[in-house]
Amino acid sequence: MTEANVTAAKSEAGAVPENWKPHIVALVCNWCSYAGADMAGTTRREYPANVRMMRFPCTGRMSPLMILRAFEQGADGVLVSGCHPGDCHYVQGNLVARRRFTIFRSLMDFIGVDLKRLHFAWVSAAEGHKWAKVVSEVTTSVQEAGPLPSFEHPEGWGGIDLPEMTGSGPQELDEQRLDAIRANLRKAASEVLTTERAGVVIGYGSGSLPDQTHPVLITKTAECEKLEWGQGCRNNLGAYVGSALEKHERVAVVAKTCDLGAISGLIREGQLRRDQLLVIGVQCPGVRDGSGLATKCLSCSGDPHPICDLVVTVEGVQESCEDPSAAALDTPDARDEQIAYLESLPHEERWQYWQRQFGRCLRCYACRAACPLCYCSTCITDKHRPQWVPTSIDHPGNSTWNIIRAVHLAGRCTGCDECARVCPADIRLDLINRKLSLEVERQYGKIGLDPEEKSALVDFRMEDSEEFIL
Repeated sequence: MTEANVTAAKSEAGAVPENWKPHIVALVCNWCSYAGADMAGTTRREYPANVRMMRFPCTGRMSPLMILRAFEQGADGVLVSGCHPGDCHYVQGNLVARRRFTIFRSLMDFIGVDLKRLHFAWVSAAEGHKWAKVVSEVTTSVQEAGPLPSFEHPEGWGGIDLPEMTGSGPQELDEQRLDAIRANLRKAASEVLTTERAGVVIGYGSGSLPDQTHPVLITKTAECEKLEWGQGCRNNLGAYVGSALEKHERVAVVAKTCDLGAISGLIREGQLRRDQLLVIGVQCPGVRDGSGLATKCLSCSGDPHPICDLVVTVEGVQESCEDPSAAALDTPDARDEQIAYLESLPHEERWQYWQRQFGRCLRCYACRAACPLCYCSTCITDKHRPQWVPTSIDHPGNSTWNIIRAVHLAGRCTGCDECARVCPADIRLDLINRKLSLEVERQYGKIGLDPEEKSALVDFRMEDSEEFIL
């Protein structure tokens, strides 16, 4: 972004009309904060009249989508208020909400929303004085931020040159070694079908173009020769397991290192049973994306994980493998430098950057179709009564769709980058997903490949951080 554009963006965001007053939406808990607001009224507490309240049974029932809708429809600021920890009418709804909104707040900051516009508070039914104080502070904060920037997408493709990503990636495998892996993979698949350890093997077959593959379902040993392996094996095959299980009692799936997280996540969330799967881990040479290694491969060793039932390498087929080394697991992600660079920019520039990105969205939902963890029977974008996400390719609808999808995957995304790979508009969805993964890891710890571990945003601890809550 040029200096002139930056100045214009700041000027637009900072232009406050004369006598302007902010519009603020308050999403409040019925049992505590709403009663606290009522207490403020009955005790004649004075506070600004800029807030319009919507009450809910519990903050745990408030979706981040409701906050996005408020901004989308013209609110300059949003306040979410509920019971103090330990006072929830539904025992723990506010504790679950605290984690959810911690991550959502981080995302909104990353895409350029000034956090002076977004506030959270604990207000009990007896704290009428606190409600009045909170509303006054929030109103002052939103007034400082000024009118909400437009959702209209600026012209241009990206607007900011991000740092170049670097990394070593997996061990390179020459064609001779890849041929050995292919032969061992075909042998393993044939034995799986012959011994009836699975009714189908999901793998990769040759595509219509050189170095291109597509998913194949192998049910006969004679078809095992169709199986391929190489840097063209891009698809995350975890997305195909659910449909295969509709026809077969047990399914074998060929998995790269980056696919294992999706398979583990589906088991963790009850979409698959471990005894229904036979996971064939294969030594991965990395996958190609254009002329070089895919971004996700730059920080990956390509080594299989002990979660696999069979492990295929150059040497042969094994029943197990060793845990990856700590050094391999802690390799810095190549995208982290780009994320840090974006975070160093003023929020006006970040907002412009992401509005340009979202402005390219075609609403084709290829990202949803490719993601193994997007499995809702009816997606929120397909619901029309009420219609939460506008379906037309317009300014606020595009932003809402891309943001809420990222929030839905927070704490669940495994970094396979299928969404970014299949996006025909080249939107940097991988940066948003990676940012949320970093924040979840920083706040609540890293979720590994153990399917018995709980996802971070369906759990809570009483001591979870809440320094941003009023």
